[in-house]
Amino acid sequence: MTDAIPTVGLGLRWEDTPEGFRFRTIGRSITDADITSFVGVTGMLEVLFTNLEYLRSESLFAGRRLVPGALIYSLAEGLLMQTVVQGTGLAFLSMELKMEGPTFSGDTIHVDCEVLEARATQKPGRGIVKTLNKVINQKGEVVMTYTPIRLVKGRDYVAPGEARGAQI
Repeated sequence: MTDAIPTVGLGLRWEDTPEGFRFRTIGRSITDADITSFVGVTGMLEVLFTNLEYLRSESLFAGRRLVPGALIYSLAEGLLMQTVVQGTGLAFLSMELKMEGPTFSGDTIHVDCEVLEARATQKPGRGIVKTLNKVINQKGEVVMTYTPIRLVKGRDYVAPGEARGAQI
C-alpha cells in the first residue's frame, strides 16, 4: 500500500525539465578534511594537494591549498543529486568538462544548471537530458563548466519486471 504522504527530495522527470529550464543548487564549503579524504581514497597523492611546504615554495597560488578538479566535479554532482536527480536518474551517458579557474580550501561552491536539451527516447518512459552546469564560487567566479548527458525517467516510466498499467 502506498503512503499518501509524498516523499520530498526526489528528482525531476525529464518532461519536467524543458529546454531553457534553469535552477541553482544550495552552496557547499570545501574543507581541508574534504581534500584530505578525497586524495586519500582516490590515491591522488599529488604534492599540490598534500604538501603544504611545496605549496608555499613552488605553487602558483602562494601557498593556498588547491582542491582537485575531480573533487569539485564530485561535489557539484552531489549538490545536483540532492536537488533534481535523486530517484529519477537511469544512467550517466557522457559529458564535456572544462576547468575555468582554481578552487581553494575554504571556498564555497554552488551549481547553476540550465537544460540544453530534453527529449524522449525510443523506449517509453525514458528521456535524454543534457545540461550546462556552471560551478560557481562565493565570489561569483565560474570555476568549472560541464555538460552532462543523462538518461532520465519519464512520468510513464515502468521499472523492468513491472507490468504496464498495474494498479498500486
